[in-house]
Amino acid sequence: MSTRLRLRQLEALERVAVTGSMTRAAEALGISQPAVSRLLADLAAETGLALLDRRDGRLVPTQEARFLLPDIHRVLETLDRIGELSRSLNDRKAGHLRIACLPGFATSHLPGVLARFLADRPDVTLTVEPDRPERILEWIIREQFHCGITDGFEGHPAVEAEIVPMRSVCILPPGHPLAAREVLGPADLAGQRMIHTRRDSAFFRALEEAFLGAGVTMTPVIVIRQFTAACELVLRGAGVSVVSALDAEGYAARGLIHRSFVPEVPHRLALVRPVHGAPSLLTLEFIDAFRESLRPFEACPAA
Repeated sequence: MSTRLRLRQLEALERVAVTGSMTRAAEALGISQPAVSRLLADLAAETGLALLDRRDGRLVPTQEARFLLPDIHRVLETLDRIGELSRSLNDRKAGHLRIACLPGFATSHLPGVLARFLADRPDVTLTVEPDRPERILEWIIREQFHCGITDGFEGHPAVEAEIVPMRSVCILPPGHPLAAREVLGPADLAGQRMIHTRRDSAFFRALEEAFLGAGVTMTPVIVIRQFTAACELVLRGAGVSVVSALDAEGYAARGLIHRSFVPEVPHRLALVRPVHGAPSLLTLEFIDAFRESLRPFEACPAA
């Protein structure tokens, strides 16, 4: 007999045991009373057991059937749970998502995006692993993570990426004299104590070109990898910096001042995922949600 029929047999026995009636069991299952009788007869024949007795006009499970019923309940509950889980997966309401990200994102912008993403997905679980760009690229190539948020990405055949140019701003500590200006450029920062990213980063090279193009030499005081760390240092008066507007915005409520920086030096953020293997619907929906969260901070397209 088919798996479907055997499951219906179990359902028929469980419903008769609960209702005490073939007729009520048939109504609950949406089939006819003779169909319930046939299912139970087939189940009794397959198991070789007497399953039901009639007492005072009511059908009751035999001792053998009572022994089987706890396991039948578990099987039917498991099937119901599988059905619910399948629907949740199709609706992107369940599943596990592994996200690799730059360390600054793990404590700044990403938590808010994740909280909103999980709000109507109670059965979704996450792993978030912050690390440097080199490690994130390695994880994505090896398909150890579903997606990653990184920078400095220069392409790889095993990685699909969307590059999002993020607007940059000059950040100043509270009370800084340059805060009186709405727009700042390299000439305004001449002689200022600069906090900037490591010299081998693409963002530093672009920023250095902007200073050289204006005939200005930077005066570095601290070299640091993360924009969030630069924001913390500037907030404490250690110097000034040029960082992603996304990171600066997170510190505005604490008094950090940010001003437009010209010429524009975009920070090239990369949303990456493995090329091989189709991404889950959950992965694609998260990438879309994160991408949408970046729009207010995107650099203007080049003219």
